[in-house]
Parts: sequence; structure tokens; C-alpha cells
Amino acid sequence: MTTSNYATERETTEGRVFTVTGGDWDQVVSGTDPINDERIVVNMGPQHPSTHGVLRLILELEGETVREARSVVGYLHTGIEKNLEYRNWVQGSTFVTRMDYLAPLFNETAYALAVEKLLGITDEVTERANTIRVLMMELNRISSHLVWLATTGMELGAISIMLYGFREREHILDIFETITGLRMNHAYVRPGGVAQDVPDDAIVKIRNFLKMMPKKLKEYEDLLSGQPIWTERTKGVAVLDVTGCLALGVTGPVLRSAGLAWDLRKTMPYCGYETYEFDVPTHPDGDVWGRYLVRLAEIRESLKLVEQALDRLKPGPVMVADRKIAWPAQLAIGVDGMGNSLEHVAKIMGQSMESLIHHFKLVTEGFRVPPGQVYVGIESPRGELGVHAVSDGGTRPYRVHYREPSFVNLQALPAMAEGGLIADVIAGGASLDPVMGGCDR
Repeated sequence: MTTSNYATERETTEGRVFTVTGGDWDQVVSGTDPINDERIVVNMGPQHPSTHGVLRLILELEGETVREARSVVGYLHTGIEKNLEYRNWVQGSTFVTRMDYLAPLFNETAYALAVEKLLGITDEVTERANTIRVLMMELNRISSHLVWLATTGMELGAISIMLYGFREREHILDIFETITGLRMNHAYVRPGGVAQDVPDDAIVKIRNFLKMMPKKLKEYEDLLSGQPIWTERTKGVAVLDVTGCLALGVTGPVLRSAGLAWDLRKTMPYCGYETYEFDVPTHPDGDVWGRYLVRLAEIRESLKLVEQALDRLKPGPVMVADRKIAWPAQLAIGVDGMGNSLEHVAKIMGQSMESLIHHFKLVTEGFRVPPGQVYVGIESPRGELGVHAVSDGGTRPYRVHYREPSFVNLQALPAMAEGGLIADVIAGGASLDPVMGGCDR
């Protein structure tokens, strides 16, 4: 057995095997004498209920004051970006949707926009498809912010808001299931459009949700905004000003809570966002309280966007007309959840043999994408979600890399936590709204 710079290694009949451990712990602890320095090094996570999944924080404490904080990520690594290289371009949608599992429709839309840009068909995506994308993303933004509000409230001791946040999110997941067949990981937004149209009963559910949600937001504010413990735990806590945000690449509600109205839906619009009326909420203080207010205001703006999208939902195709990209038969939601209804099968089988062969080739092999590389950024609930896609001219991606806001924003945690109390690490970390599925991918 030999030792490399990274891990111990040994040769086996299957090849070289590396044994990787969390080897930095002994080194971190050995640098601190708990008796003379009056400091202690502790692990928070990766199984701590307040670290939003499997995030590990190494905290060096002096009493209850945090002197040094280090974020350790990678415990949820799934290799999604590498897996994309072994699937065709459409199949990629089923992988990327699983990254940030609280915002799957944003993962899918960013990926689809990148593929469409490589194909040169951005302007050919139909008006109805773009409207549906905006509708679904804004509903998804609301559901993601509700999870943030629910979990952050729970972590700071407000148990009731956790129950209410998940209760309202359930209405949105019910809408998603009606439209896509699934509550999460939809693979609904595809290169060229969306998998299937929005049924009429989903429109009714969305209209009912739009009537109900503003009252619930008022209840949240009545419950939290004037509550002395909530204000004590959030006001002036985990401050990160706009200079710090820009230096660390922080985007999304955290940046807007520091006073900068940077929102890609306004500054670099996509999917027709430039034609919608909505505001970009900001707050000047850059603390946990400001992030709370900004996210509540964003839910209200998303409700406005959803209503506008519903009013624009004119009849029309939901996929580009190019049959080299679009499947010959539209998918339909069947008894298995999606795709295998009898009407769907009959439609394919009832067409010409050439059409059936083309459908078979398109589904199994996929379409070819011209060689090139693009970057597309969209505004996810956590900030700028970017896709760098590279094609070598084949039916599979050569490389896809995500600029994931949870990963980037976590850089800010030491700047927010060091010098503060250990209790404020919970509030500050939660206010970043990291989702480790997206961070680790």
C-alpha cells in the first residue's frame, strides 16, 4: 500500500483502489490546545437537522463565539453532470431535474435553454411553451420559498410555521402532479418545449391556489413578523453587505437583501420575462431578517407572474414543429403516471411505418446537436443557476457543468458566522437556503 497526496492506494485485480477518509479532522484538531487556548473544535453535521441536508460545518469555538467556520461539502455527490455524457440530450432532463430537488423545474429549464441555444432554435420555441415554463417556474419558486420559510422557522423554534409552510406547498405539488404526472423530478421541460400540455383541471387548481395563498402569507406575517423571539434571532444576525456578496459571487435573495436589485429575469430576460409586470424586492440591511422579508415579497411577485401567465395561455403547440427534434406523438399522462396511456400508444402505432421508425430512432438514439459551447443563466429561488453545455456534434453532451447557487453561496457562511454566536450559525446558514442536492450534484 502506498500513499498519494490525496488518499492511501493499493493495487487489486480490479485495478488501483483508493481509500478516502475525512482526513483533515486530526489536522484541524491538533492545531488547537483546548486547555491553553480556551478553544474547542466541534463538528456540526453532516447529519445535524439544522444543516439543510448533509452539510458539515467545522466550528472553532471560544465559549459560544465562533472564531473559525469551515464548510465541508460533497456528502450527497451523485455524479449527475458526468452521467449526462452517457445519455442522449433529451434523457439529460431526467438527470438534471434531480440536482436541486426543491427547484427541479429550474434545473430542467436552464438545461433546455442551453440545448436550444446550441441547436439554434431559441426563437422557434412556441409562445405557449414559454408561457407554461414561466407558469411552472414561478409556482416552483413559491414552493421552494415555502420550504425555506418552514425549515428556517423550525430551526429557530417556530414549529407552527413549519407545518403551515409544508401544508401550502402540498397544493403546488398537487398542481405539478396534475400537469406532469409527478410531484418532483418531473423531466417536464424538454429541449424544444414541454413534455405535454397543461390540462384544464390544473388551471382550475391554480386559480384556486391564487385566491388562497395571499391570505396565508398574511397569516405567516402575523405569526412571525411581530414575534419578539423571531425578530431577536433574525435582525442584525449574519450580516453580509453588498460588497461581501459581490466579492463572494453570492446571488439571489441574499444579494437582493443587501440592497442590489439583481435579478436575471430583469437584467438578462429569458422565456419572455421581459413582457411581464413584476418588481424585484430588496432590503438594505443584508441580515437574516432582510432575507426573510425579500423571500415573502418574492412569493407575492411570483403570484402576480402566475396570474399573468394564466391569462396569456392561448391555445397552440407546446413543442417546436421540427420533427427532427420533437417526438412524433405528444406524451399523455397514463395510469402509470406519465407516457403510457392507450391513446398515446395508438397514436404512434396508427401512423406510418416510417413515422414509427423515426420515433424509435429519436427516442433511443436521440437527435444530433451541432458542435459548440454555450452558457445560459436563469434566476432560480437561490440565485443564478447557470448551465455550461458543450457539444461535439453527437447525440450526447460532451460536457455539461452547472453553476449552482447553493454551492457558490455557501462560500459566504464563514464571513457571516465568524465572530458571532454558535446559535447564529443556524440562522445564517438557513438564510442562505442551501440545497445540498444542488450543491453536490
